[in-house]
Amino acid sequence: MAPNSRQRYDAIVVGGGHNGLTAAAYLARAGMSTLVLERRHVVGGCCVTEEIAPCCRVSTTSYIASMLRPEVISDLDLPKYGLRMVPCDPAIQVPFSDGQVVPWWADRDRAAGEFRKISFKDAETFVRVDDQLKKLARYLQPFFLEPPPEIDTHSLQGWSDLFRVAKRFRAISNLEISQLISFLTGSLGDFLDRHYESDKIKTLFLANNVYGKHGGPFQPGTAIGLLFHLLSGGEHELQGFYGHVMGGMGAITQALAAAARQCGAEIRTSASVAQIDVRSGRVRGVVLEDGTEIRCSLVLSNADPKRTFLKMIPVSELPEDFVRAVRGIKMDGPCAKVNMVLAEEPRFTGTPANATPLERTFYTLVSSLEFAERCYAISRSGEIPEELWVDCVVSSNADASLAPEGKHILTCFVQYVPYRLRDGTWDEKRELLGDRVVKKIAEYAPNVPNAIVARQVLTPLDLERTYGLTEGNIFHGDLTLEQLFFMRPVPGWSQYRTPIAGLYLCGAGAHPGGGVTGAPGHNAAHQVLRDVKKRRFDA
Repeated sequence: MAPNSRQRYDAIVVGGGHNGLTAAAYLARAGMSTLVLERRHVVGGCCVTEEIAPCCRVSTTSYIASMLRPEVISDLDLPKYGLRMVPCDPAIQVPFSDGQVVPWWADRDRAAGEFRKISFKDAETFVRVDDQLKKLARYLQPFFLEPPPEIDTHSLQGWSDLFRVAKRFRAISNLEISQLISFLTGSLGDFLDRHYESDKIKTLFLANNVYGKHGGPFQPGTAIGLLFHLLSGGEHELQGFYGHVMGGMGAITQALAAAARQCGAEIRTSASVAQIDVRSGRVRGVVLEDGTEIRCSLVLSNADPKRTFLKMIPVSELPEDFVRAVRGIKMDGPCAKVNMVLAEEPRFTGTPANATPLERTFYTLVSSLEFAERCYAISRSGEIPEELWVDCVVSSNADASLAPEGKHILTCFVQYVPYRLRDGTWDEKRELLGDRVVKKIAEYAPNVPNAIVARQVLTPLDLERTYGLTEGNIFHGDLTLEQLFFMRPVPGWSQYRTPIAGLYLCGAGAHPGGGVTGAPGHNAAHQVLRDVKKRRFDA
């Protein structure tokens, strides 16, 4: 036990991922004695930088910062603790089999100029649609840092919440309402087919959406990513911001941990919570796997809803309908990660000879919407697609400190693989997945296979076992319309509170969902502070 540790706290945060650390910092800043308990030897959850070969560090799971809330950055003064992000520029680029590489530059005029080389009409459409999408995204932006409405017309609070939502949309037009509904319910593929003529431009939009989600691009509800990725992020609150984090993604959580400690929070690693102690319908504390009992008035769980309610709390302490709803949350993570150390930089065919290191950093290998749809169909049947959708980040080009001179870091996000295999196990097929990823990369960067010095393959099962993600779901529950907003994590319990008095959710399984945003942690902490002020329970 740490020298200054206590046996009773005002609040305990279960899980030291970025949302848990964010919540802890806000609670400690408000004067609450706060303890963070992290099961791994390092804080950060899935937002970590880890060594996979001597002196070679990689963002093992999360790999690009996009929607990290500016309010969290400024409130907790994260740059003071070492956080530095460099914009991805191009924000994304796609190499094609004909040797052409199409970049999507951060500057819209430059991006439109690049698209004009492919289709003048699509370039003009891009500017028009971009204006439309950004305006619609601004309607959604305020909801990111506040609890969803409580849909209850039988209570004053319910009416108050509905009025709050209505005020957000008082300036919206009938046309914009129909557009918003279309984005929330329609498919990405149908939207792109309606607006664009070039398959390459359509593929570029595909490369920027449906990450970590179930459903191919022609599945209903996949168009919502067009709006989500235009929500603001970064310290300058830019819409559609994408950033490389210097020091890897772990620099975000190291800064959050330092800020939390500065505010007075205590953080313990290698402290796995076995049980949240609940008696007579309220929280009493937690029990660690080694049997240590720690008392508290409040618990905020940064674990996903299924792990929290189905593994850490006796089912008998929860309402039957609530347990049934939690069991029904769609997880079944559809993605994996492959990280590599290379003896030479990947050389992607078609990259201009004068491209800067930052311009040689980010490549998405997906050939078409139809290709992506086939990948999803194959993975849904329990098979590993022969050809995969692979996101490649040569992160050492953006940050040379990640590897010694002469070595290069390549981190790859793999979209559309099954959590449940039809035949065999992931332990048996882990290297097969790695081999197929390397084979896909070799189509575009032929020098990669012979340059591999070290390789780490994280299957959906590894994401579950190592990082605590139930069913390997990186978002703590799929980001579909029926699992968002006032439906997240389950209907009736979207405001971070739970059926257990004093127990709150502060992770990605709560509103507004996944991604390295800090929003669930921020919102849960503020809900706790409001409840304490109103004396909703004895603190």
